[in-house]
Amino acid sequence: MLTPLQMRLFELQDKKYRDFHSKLIPNIPYENIIGIRTPILRKFSKEYAKENTEVFLHSLPHRYYEENNLHMMLITGIKDYDRCITEVENFLPYIDNWATCDFPAPACFKNNTDRLLTHIVKWIDSDEPYTIRYGIGMLMRLYLDDNFKDEYLKIVAQVKSEEYYVNMMIAWYMATALAKQWDSTIVYIEEKRLPEWVHKKTIRKAIESYRITDKQKEYLRTLI
Repeated sequence: MLTPLQMRLFELQDKKYRDFHSKLIPNIPYENIIGIRTPILRKFSKEYAKENTEVFLHSLPHRYYEENNLHMMLITGIKDYDRCITEVENFLPYIDNWATCDFPAPACFKNNTDRLLTHIVKWIDSDEPYTIRYGIGMLMRLYLDDNFKDEYLKIVAQVKSEEYYVNMMIAWYMATALAKQWDSTIVYIEEKRLPEWVHKKTIRKAIESYRITDKQKEYLRTLI
């Protein structure tokens, strides 16, 4: 039996989109995907956030993929840092796919990067693949510009995992780091400090980036 919220979500269902999107998240059972386009779900989340969402946020695990995405959308909108970090840590063990994991950083994180870093290091040290991925994602989104330190590259490079979605995030991070912090990052490629698969994927992603110069791309091709 569907909950009242699930019934509301099914009213937003697009079955053709479900068929398409389910192929992008193959580890999620088809029957657990409703099929709601992200802009529509985001619009719904803004309205739903005006209601009492406490029961939903603490009714874990959720059944449907879109419930998880709604959960993450609600978290990203929390303005109070302490409450936000509590909700993130409550939810991280239940994330089971890359799409839910890769939502933008909550706005309140950007003003609390000093406090957040301790949590990020802990997440990256986790045994849970999507917790690791989330931590690296936050390090990529918030610490590759003004907040950058060389030591953050080492934190990511030291991650060793057999999980595809963890290794993809490492490559994504390192490719982005090449675009934003070339001088500090290129040594990791030159000295092949990354696992072979991650090394090659990082170069491929960097070569595809419009933020990498043609000269840099030419050099990266010699390092494959």
